[in-house]
This record gives sequence, structure tokens and C-alpha cells, in this order.
Amino acid sequence: MDVRNCKKCGKLFNFNGDSLCPMCQKEMEDKFFEVRDYIYQNPSANMSMVAEENDVPIQQIKKWVRQERLIFSKDAGISIDCESCGRPILTGRYCKECKGKMTNKFTSMYQQNPVEQKDEKKSSKGKMRFLGN
Repeated sequence: MDVRNCKKCGKLFNFNGDSLCPMCQKEMEDKFFEVRDYIYQNPSANMSMVAEENDVPIQQIKKWVRQERLIFSKDAGISIDCESCGRPILTGRYCKECKGKMTNKFTSMYQQNPVEQKDEKKSSKGKMRFLGN
């Protein structure tokens, strides 16, 4: 059992892959839905306005945008940078072009023929032998 301290409140909890305890996770999910609803009602709001009105750090909003849980409208003028080339994007980690390049690289890696290994002389020491009846 892996027990850790919550990054937000400091309480001990059974680690489940997230750095927050279940109570803080619930609070964060509630905040997420508040932010999502606020953005839906105010599509032209900028990120600092959203953060200030909902009492959420800008870094948390950026994290939700990178996770593709939040998407701002083009009218809001909010964008984050592609992690590969730095172009402005509205959601996710990579722009469409960089996603395409990565997909092509992965596809070409899987289509290459595996390197054939040369057959080495097999020794008779490792063979299974049967006794005759």
C-alpha cells in the first residue's frame, strides 16, 4: 500500500495515481465544472478573468486546457503554445501539424521490417531426448 500526503491539504491518503486526496480531488472537480460553466456563459472572457472570477490558479486552467477538458472560443483570444513548435493552439498539447508528424513517425516505425537474426548453429546439448520403449 502506497500512502502519501496530499499536495493541497497535507492529509495522508492511499495513493491512487493523483497527488490529491479524494476530498481535494472532489473539490477540484467541482471547481472544474464551475470554470467550464463560466466559460460557456462568458465565451469572450480571457484566462485571467476566468481565474479571478472562479478563484482558480491560471496554471490549473492551463492544465485543464492541455488535458483537452477545456476549450476556449476563438473570440476569447486565449491560446496556449504547442509543446513542439510553439504555435498558438486552443486546446491540447500539440498543434494539428505536429500531431500529424508524430503520427507519421510512429506509423513508419511500425511498418519497418524487423531486423532478422542469423541462425546460429544449434548445439545438441539443449535437445530433449526420449527413451525408447
